[in-house]
Amino acid sequence: PRKRTWIAVWALAMAAGGVVAALGWVASRGYEQRLLALGREAAALKRELEDQQAFVGLLRDPTTRVVALAGAGPSPGARGRMMWHAGAGGLLVATGLPAIPPDKAYQLWAITGKNPPVPAGTFTVDARGTGSLRVPPLAGAGRVDVFVVTLEPAGGRPAPSGPMYLAGKS
Repeated sequence: PRKRTWIAVWALAMAAGGVVAALGWVASRGYEQRLLALGREAAALKRELEDQQAFVGLLRDPTTRVVALAGAGPSPGARGRMMWHAGAGGLLVATGLPAIPPDKAYQLWAITGKNPPVPAGTFTVDARGTGSLRVPPLAGAGRVDVFVVTLEPAGGRPAPSGPMYLAGKS
């Protein structure tokens, strides 16, 4: 009788330990998923902070030009601002652009004189139609006369092929 009691206690303790281990494993999976989500959120916030710091740096430089971009074609209500510095690059902030499918992206172009447009990067917009793009200095595009945003396949194109959504003369 006494031996059976110890076996029953031991079996019950093992079962309880198994339940605790299983619950711990399930909880750790939830924490792991939450940690990954927080990592993605932190990376997005870091990118946003870097964009804001770049924006402030550009605004402090007296040689930075601010170019207003107006809506064109399919997005007459869209607006944009391009802060451009020939040596440091620039930052585009666009608002009021329509949502686009995942296989498309907005692409910024820098045009100087009668030269072909120079691709300056691609971006997407959030649910409110707002997007931004940090632009590195562009080879051969120190003085830019016009900035244009078109809709292109995701990843961009070497030359504009889609409709124009924003345009502005500098």
